[in-house]
Amino acid sequence: MTQAHPKITLSSSRDIPFNKLVLSQANVRRIKAGVAIEELAEDIARRTLLQSLTVRPVVDAEGQETGLYEVPSGGRRFRALERLVKAKRLARNAPIPCVIRTEGIAEEDSLAENVQRAPLHPLDQFRAFLTLREKGQSEEEIAATFFVSVAVVRQRLRLASVSPALLEVYAEDAMTLDQLMAFTVNGDHQRQEQVFERLKVSYDKQPHAIRRMLTEGAVRASDKRAQFIGVDAYVEAGGVVLNDLFQGDDGGWLQDVALVDAMVADRLKAAAATIEAEGWKWTEVAPDFPYGHTYGVRQLRGETVPLTAEEEATLAALTEEAEAIEASSAETEELTEEQDRRMGEIEAAVDALNDRPIRFDPADVALAGVFVSIDRGGRLQVERGFVRPEDERPVEREPEALAEEAATAPSSSETAADGEGSPAIPTVAEPEEEDGIRPLPDRLPTELTAHRTLGLRHALGERPDVAFLAALHALALRVFYTYGSDTCLELEVKSARFSGQAPGLEASAVADAIAVRHQAWSAVLPKASEELWDALGSFDGDSREALFAHCVAQGVNAVHESWNRRPRALAHADRLAEAVELDMAAAGWSPTVDTYLGRVTKARILQAVVQAKGQRAANRIEHLKKGEMAEAAAALLAGSGWLPEPLRPPGRETVASAEGDADPADPALVIEASAADGGEPAMVEAETSAEDGWVADSPHAIAAE
Repeated sequence: MTQAHPKITLSSSRDIPFNKLVLSQANVRRIKAGVAIEELAEDIARRTLLQSLTVRPVVDAEGQETGLYEVPSGGRRFRALERLVKAKRLARNAPIPCVIRTEGIAEEDSLAENVQRAPLHPLDQFRAFLTLREKGQSEEEIAATFFVSVAVVRQRLRLASVSPALLEVYAEDAMTLDQLMAFTVNGDHQRQEQVFERLKVSYDKQPHAIRRMLTEGAVRASDKRAQFIGVDAYVEAGGVVLNDLFQGDDGGWLQDVALVDAMVADRLKAAAATIEAEGWKWTEVAPDFPYGHTYGVRQLRGETVPLTAEEEATLAALTEEAEAIEASSAETEELTEEQDRRMGEIEAAVDALNDRPIRFDPADVALAGVFVSIDRGGRLQVERGFVRPEDERPVEREPEALAEEAATAPSSSETAADGEGSPAIPTVAEPEEEDGIRPLPDRLPTELTAHRTLGLRHALGERPDVAFLAALHALALRVFYTYGSDTCLELEVKSARFSGQAPGLEASAVADAIAVRHQAWSAVLPKASEELWDALGSFDGDSREALFAHCVAQGVNAVHESWNRRPRALAHADRLAEAVELDMAAAGWSPTVDTYLGRVTKARILQAVVQAKGQRAANRIEHLKKGEMAEAAAALLAGSGWLPEPLRPPGRETVASAEGDADPADPALVIEASAADGGEPAMVEAETSAEDGWVADSPHAIAAE
């Protein structure tokens, strides 16, 4: 027979005027945490007190009740009420619902109230926000009610909109909050569940892997194609944008790749149609062209359209206004916000006026064409005035050359046939003396000019200044005048192009810089090649040297080709890189999945991470599959300045390790076994494949076949 437990008697409760309550020193909460007192006061003012205070009677020295009550549990609520009383938003004698305790220890009550409180599961909060919105509250109203930002509300609502199946997994603590956040990138529940199934058998369950799987094939909003068509226009056309509300996503991902490509093609086609109306013979249209696509074709030199009188007046007024703003801020050395905004507008307007259109000869336009593409900033790029070799006009022979040919042509007697259909037999007899001057014998001008050539060589060798000018003239002819042959020097840039193409080469910052410099020189040099010598003669020394450097640079070919072994040329490329202090990391190259990490072995990926970030960083990713490892390594190496062997400055083996445990003395070694697995780290030699073409321990030694 079981003994019955005595019935529990709950503490009594009643309303007590606020001015009869005092804060107890028995409250165990000493450290501020959670919602601020100000926010709690506003919440009480909005919806009144939702939880009673726990109080105890205050007694005097004789143990008699004084009529006051101390508050050991609910101190924050008491302070919030006190704040409302001081603000005269609550009467001093307003009745406060209280639970009166007389037994036990006050500190124990305070501790129990705080410890026994079960915090709300995040998912419950997400769903509560969703319920409030479904009942008509806006995101702004929810944010104001719970004293959070609108962004926080949107994040909570996004989390609540994840597939119900995944929310149940999260509710059972089988998924972390970071993983759940990653699933919000793509709102397609079916896609989320598919990725979750893949995640079950994947080694990498990190949030970045989830985001990658959910955005596979999508176009980043920062992609130049997306910038070209505009994300808003894409959305208006029915496209879906995937966004990550929990971390930077550069504007998100455009999910419908086919729609992006179609919109890009339509806009480029429309732009090309407008340009064709200018009368060009052909147009080539593509989102981008390979590096060097304009080599081998002649570029027309048009005339810059001068400023009109009205434009000149506008430019002068803008310049005067800018000078006045600078003068007014000379003392403070700082522009006001309004002045800074106006200076930006002035600079943009001046740039637009100075960016003059080019006018071409209509006869040349009928022979030439245009390349239409997208530049690296997502803007329309139009390259006008390129003449293909097959479209060039026939070269007209000079009258002097025709006359000389006619004079030196053999006579009919000299070419008489010795039989029907037989070729003529040339005679070697000396011509008979006749009155008048006959052309020189063929051999004699050759002999005479051979002497002159030798004399020129000697004289030029004595004049370094003229020799430099002659070399510059020959190189500039080759670089800027496709069919220029106005030089007697057998000196040229052998090839202005090279065979090596790489992802992103045309859109790289270095390619842009070279193109800008080349166009700047093209605008300065004369249109006709025969005028180049006089133009170069008028240049100052600095200009000649700068142009010479540009022309010589176009002849650099340091590309490694497996079929063309040039060890001495590549060694000279190292010397040249050292002389110009070339740093490819500073020039903008970085190791990404496309440029390096996705195209080498796992051992080389780990080697790169060890060299740049240390062994512990490599240990964290060595268990990943190849693709996942490449992406993780790209994130680790971003901004580190690490370079693969073919790109390193001569004499530099690795980047200094951030964790101090890489071994720069032997970059061909990588740690294969993780100490975390309980075994001794084994140093193994990194593999060298024929595909790599480089031996790790020698920056420019070619792997043996």
